[in-house]
Amino acid sequence: MRLWALPFLLVMLSGTSHLGGQEPYDEEPINYSEKSEDNPIARLQAKLDEGTEDLAFDEDHGFLKSVLQALEISQESQVLVYSKTSFQLQAISPRTPRALYYNDHTYVGWVQGGDVVEVMTTDPIRGEIFYTLQQDPEEKPQFIRDQGQCTVCHASSRTQRVPGGLVRSAFVNAGGMPHYGAGTFNTDQTSPFSERWGGWYVTGSHGAMRHMGNVVSRDRHDPENIDREDGANVTDLSKRFKVETYLTQHSDIVALMVLEHQLQMQNLITLASHESRRATHHDQIMNKALERAADYVSDSTTRRINNAAEKLVRYMLFVDEAKLTDEVKGSSRFAEEFQAIAPTDTQGRSLRELDLKTRLFKYPCSYMVYSESFEQLPQKMQATIAKRLHEILSGSNPEEDYQHLSAEDRQAIREILAETKPQFWALGQAK
Repeated sequence: MRLWALPFLLVMLSGTSHLGGQEPYDEEPINYSEKSEDNPIARLQAKLDEGTEDLAFDEDHGFLKSVLQALEISQESQVLVYSKTSFQLQAISPRTPRALYYNDHTYVGWVQGGDVVEVMTTDPIRGEIFYTLQQDPEEKPQFIRDQGQCTVCHASSRTQRVPGGLVRSAFVNAGGMPHYGAGTFNTDQTSPFSERWGGWYVTGSHGAMRHMGNVVSRDRHDPENIDREDGANVTDLSKRFKVETYLTQHSDIVALMVLEHQLQMQNLITLASHESRRATHHDQIMNKALERAADYVSDSTTRRINNAAEKLVRYMLFVDEAKLTDEVKGSSRFAEEFQAIAPTDTQGRSLRELDLKTRLFKYPCSYMVYSESFEQLPQKMQATIAKRLHEILSGSNPEEDYQHLSAEDRQAIREILAETKPQFWALGQAK
């Protein structure tokens, strides 16, 4: 099931094979295929079933507006993708792009005239869970969980081999079909600006920097020859398609950049969760078989936890982030709304504060540290991450990979975490 697909945020109905028992995330202790009740869609469905919540249907967008409202997802998060890479591909083109909306844990896709609303949401233990909602006003709203098709693409090396989401960029033709032979790019915060957003609309300004968005490949023999100038610094999409048919007129560049960071960060949180839980589960089995102490932790478990924690910390602190060489400005209220919901310290600083001049965030430490999935990481994993952060942020001479963090950066991040996430931060000081 591919909700966002090549060259963009892959997240729904694709592929034909089903999740197999051989997948490690479908075994103990993750049990991915079992019913997920601890996610926003499962909670919304429970309210619908109880009759305490209802979804309104309108002729223009079906259940979309009501779903966004119920999930507390702002319309300002709208980004638009025009590549034919969703299972509803017949309805998608540069003239009729697919709209995506998101908050910190749920992603909603809508296609003009589409049969379903597509959803990816986060189970804090299992990772991303995929659903569809039939666009039928005569039927009681029912979110149907995918039975394994989505993970064909959404549990690969591109998602850290856990059920997750990703952003892809590709060269596409005038009909919206990708030129797969020209190659595609997996996009996150480390991606060069020049490789981003092929197959996406992008609104906002970015100076002399150039990306792949807003344009198509005109020559099938030379698909990489695209008019980047025509796609640059676009603030009005009305000449490219009928913007009035969408909830907003934007596909905000800042919303795209935040999305790229968030998806890969969530994948690494899921990886840390799975690795920690699977390693501990294996120890429990072996401890019983070898008559060891029940709380014995093997060297292999410690290594697995440390390795997953290190990958997460590197991304969390924006190691290898692609530098901005010009200021980026969005076209919508996304940036304002995104920053407004942040936990702040006594100086008014937050990890959601944007920079957009040389990097994405003013204080380069991921706001996903406040997410429910991070909160539910096993205690040993949280402690390992916290101690590693203490080592990096407290050192007078940071390690080579963390030289991008100035002394001021490190001090600010320490102080923000100590005030806004004190219990987690205290784990790093425990012996």
